[in-house]
Amino acid sequence: MTRTLFGTDGIRGTANTEPMTAETALKVAMATAAQFRNGDHRHQVVIGKDTRLSGYMIEPALTSGFVSMGMDVMLVGPMPTPAVAMLTRSLRADVGVMISASHNPFQDNGIKLFGPDGYKLSDAVEMAIEARIEANGFGPDLAAPGKLGRARRLEDAAGRYIEYAKNTFPRHFRLDGLKIVVDCANGAAYKVAPQVLWELGAEVVPIGVEPDGFNINDKCGATATERMQEMVVAHGADLGIALDGDADRLILADEHGQRVDGDQVMALIAGSWADAGRLAGGGVVSTVMSNLGLERHLEGRGLALHRTQVGDRYVVEAMRAGGFNIGGEQSGHMVLSDYGTTGDGLIAALQVLAVIQETGRPGSEVCRVFHTVPQRLRNVRYGAAPGGPTPLDDPDVKAAIAEGEKRLAKKGRLLIRKSGTEPLIRVMGEGDDAALVDAVVGHIVEAVEQVSKVAAG
Repeated sequence: MTRTLFGTDGIRGTANTEPMTAETALKVAMATAAQFRNGDHRHQVVIGKDTRLSGYMIEPALTSGFVSMGMDVMLVGPMPTPAVAMLTRSLRADVGVMISASHNPFQDNGIKLFGPDGYKLSDAVEMAIEARIEANGFGPDLAAPGKLGRARRLEDAAGRYIEYAKNTFPRHFRLDGLKIVVDCANGAAYKVAPQVLWELGAEVVPIGVEPDGFNINDKCGATATERMQEMVVAHGADLGIALDGDADRLILADEHGQRVDGDQVMALIAGSWADAGRLAGGGVVSTVMSNLGLERHLEGRGLALHRTQVGDRYVVEAMRAGGFNIGGEQSGHMVLSDYGTTGDGLIAALQVLAVIQETGRPGSEVCRVFHTVPQRLRNVRYGAAPGGPTPLDDPDVKAAIAEGEKRLAKKGRLLIRKSGTEPLIRVMGEGDDAALVDAVVGHIVEAVEQVSKVAAG
């Protein structure tokens, strides 16, 4: 069976069009309940969301589906994805659900599912849920009138996560004396992230904390860090923290407003933990997108970089298989398995702040761990029917890619892939010769654009 509903990070699409409709959300909930409703205990699910307007449509649809199958629902409202994963485990729930399209604009939404262990579902389980939806045979599984589930609000959800996050910061340190800009992307962490930093002693300059249903990720957050960087300089802050819409990724800025990506954060935390004797697995897990400079830096320290395909779920799977406790993506997903089961931007930022406090050095020194190799990433949007051919299937594009690989040879590397969440072809090249990388990437992009124009008529 080929997956048609689930992508690389759950289900995602434009709100109120398939697959992000109330009807499909209802079916997803019913199929997920049937998949996880095992045993005679009272079954329950935790449902969180970000701040998108369409959350008001998806949340009740999911609730109805779970309740109809006899599962109790605990609604936690706007809450970071890692908080939902944590609460799923803490509350001994059978399933966790996060309603979010992460860094996408407000018109998109998504459904992320977690098992009772707080980890995202495997491909096999997602395929099993899809099979149940396609069979559409929920009748025999519906709960009897007296066995319907109940729904209630978990009033202390935010407080639980705030204490959880604070407890990941070394107890012998405080953030007193530090001024921190935190950009919450008008998303799920708009209340909890500034509160955690303030309670730990920091002077906090919060931005992106006025969600209105439409402004999530709009010129703010981890995918648009310019305002955060400017605010760091304007306020004389020691560090800038930018989270995305569901707060599972992180981009930093040092005291000069210079951007710090996920690769540098991984290198920093890995080095700190290695020095403390707490780095597991002998290295770090990241994706094929991570900079070659990170790989060289880790090798220089006798550590390995284990690469996976793009997607934080694949990073987590490799971490679990290899016994690693640090993993992430250049884009900012940061998974620290000593503390959680999925990416957590706020907790990763706290680990960076711990190093700043321990060393007494500024962010500009602490966060510049290695020299990056010139890397170019360009995205090309295309139109194609779901499941149909993409520009990567075209002979001219294949020829351009082959030529690029030959030109780079051992001087760098090339990665071309189709996005798992948007109709984009991502073209990435890197190497020590920036001009050569630019030329190779540009040639492939031109070929993809040409094919896309022809396909569009």
